[in-house]
Amino acid sequence: MKRLTIAVCVLVLVSAVAIIAQTTQTTFAPRGGTVEQELIKLENGWNDAMVKHDVAFLDRILADDWMVGESDGRVTTKAQFLANIKSGDTLITSEVLNDYKVHVYGDTAVVLCHYTEVSTNKGKDTSGKYQGTDTWVKIAGNWRCVATNGSKVEQK
Repeated sequence: MKRLTIAVCVLVLVSAVAIIAQTTQTTFAPRGGTVEQELIKLENGWNDAMVKHDVAFLDRILADDWMVGESDGRVTTKAQFLANIKSGDTLITSEVLNDYKVHVYGDTAVVLCHYTEVSTNKGKDTSGKYQGTDTWVKIAGNWRCVATNGSKVEQK
């Protein structure tokens, strides 16, 4: 009798955990995919927008108070970043992202990835391998990037 009671308790506990996990997945992925897939799609869209100079797309996915910590220590605001793309001061002709790591914390997520780009900034070659970290927050039902940090990876 004692074993039967323990078995029933374990079964109820496992069922409860499965229901909670399924509910959590549905809550965080209303568009049919996982949050991780949605964020990687946004990251890839960002990449494409940089190459195509699609300022409208970038404006939509970046929060108004977004900022980026640049590889050289500067901090750039959204307005400065978009102005640099519009003017051609920041020019990316190729960018390949890989090795994504996505961590989701409710309506906040952190995406870490590596990327290789061919780029110039105000005529200076900035091409190379980088590691980027983007912090995303779900605002009014949509993911918006609120902060980015990019670091150039030193070649060995």
